[in-house]
Amino acid sequence: MKKRSETDSRARSNRNILRLTYGIAGIFLLMAVYFGWFIQFRSENVIGSSYNARLDQFSDRIVRGSILSSDRTVLAETIRNSDGTETRHYPYDYLFVHSVGYSGKNGKTGLESLANFYLLSSHVNLLEKVVNELRGEKNLGDNVITTLNLNLQKTASDALASYRGAVIAMEPDTGKILAMVSQPNFNANLVDEKWEELISPDNTKAQLVNRATQGLYPPGSTFKILTVLEYMKENPQTWQDFTFDCTGTYQSGDYTIRCYHGEAHGSQNLIQAFANSCNGAFARIGLEIDPDRFHSLAEQFLFNSPLPCSLPYNQSSFTMDGTADDWEKLQTSIGQGKTQITPFHNLLIAAAIANGGTLMKPYMIDHVENAGGQTVKKFIPSAYGSLMQASDSQFLAEMMKQVVEIGTGSAFRGASYTVAGKTGSAEFETGKETHSWFIGYAPADDPQIVISVLAEEAGSGGQVAAPIARAVFDAYFSGQN
Repeated sequence: MKKRSETDSRARSNRNILRLTYGIAGIFLLMAVYFGWFIQFRSENVIGSSYNARLDQFSDRIVRGSILSSDRTVLAETIRNSDGTETRHYPYDYLFVHSVGYSGKNGKTGLESLANFYLLSSHVNLLEKVVNELRGEKNLGDNVITTLNLNLQKTASDALASYRGAVIAMEPDTGKILAMVSQPNFNANLVDEKWEELISPDNTKAQLVNRATQGLYPPGSTFKILTVLEYMKENPQTWQDFTFDCTGTYQSGDYTIRCYHGEAHGSQNLIQAFANSCNGAFARIGLEIDPDRFHSLAEQFLFNSPLPCSLPYNQSSFTMDGTADDWEKLQTSIGQGKTQITPFHNLLIAAAIANGGTLMKPYMIDHVENAGGQTVKKFIPSAYGSLMQASDSQFLAEMMKQVVEIGTGSAFRGASYTVAGKTGSAEFETGKETHSWFIGYAPADDPQIVISVLAEEAGSGGQVAAPIARAVFDAYFSGQN
């Protein structure tokens, strides 16, 4: 009996040891899987972070690589001075400061930060590395080739001129960012010298803010894209019967909604009301649609949600729901009230429409090369997901074509290409001029480029933002000839 008890005890002990062994092995297996995942998907982000102090050790051994435009024009480079010191130089001073960014004593922004890992990596051949190590010389870092188009960037900046605001352009079927302009800007070569001035509380220009991704604005009539979609979805059989007689103002109880400058549009069907951006018609629609369903649609279009953006950005907001009063419904339906959006987010909405409902992930790095010009890493397009059904995107595309053909998008008439778009004039403060908006793409039936334009306090979207967009479209299509 005693022997059996000892045998059972040893068996239990062995089982416990076996369980412990399996447990430890399982932990090590999980750690191995995690480290494999980290190395594959996260290591470059962590190592490349501008907050990683160990990167200083990379710069002690490697000359920071260059950043180039899509046509291989140098946008950022490291100049080695005669005394052995290095200076980061930006040949275009102001032009790419919110996309390429800067690298200085006060940190890194833009691609200088996002591509930090690649710029401080070196893939020169092994023999050259060994020779440089023996000589105590630095190896040349890899170069980052961007998707940015120099001509489009210049054109967008010149067209925006003295207005504060942003212009951002992208290929809708790939997600390649072609241009990103934010104004006011600053000289990337003087950022350290001018730092105290840039961050001064007395500085009202906010040059450090990338208005393309961080500027939050009421969307104005560009938001009617979502309003008209919600109305159509709630009235799939009868939306074509919609009529509205516009006198320039719309009265609902004690509330009054006015069309831009009080323009009376007369008898309008839904297509005409959208094309002419009739506030009265859309105010009435706002009282008819279900606010909770409208809220769900807005979130489907990434309001109140993270965006696929590597650059610092602010999240757009949509607050209206079933508790909203009539005033909030009226204001929200025409893109006013509490709704806020960035030019970048508005670009993504237009891009998804242009691409049949599917949003491609935006990106600015095409590939990475070593100092000898050999590709060491290639970035390829990838889908973020579907923001809408293909039938919904087709409906919106047809509506946006009418904006150009019969409505407020007259700036594009006579162009050698077709355009689908939406203008907007967004009120933000009593007594001040409206912000000017345009979002759209071209050609209308074979989209190759999509754009978002925001000009602060510039007035009519059709008169200011649309011509800015046309200048960029003209430059794009003339460059293809």
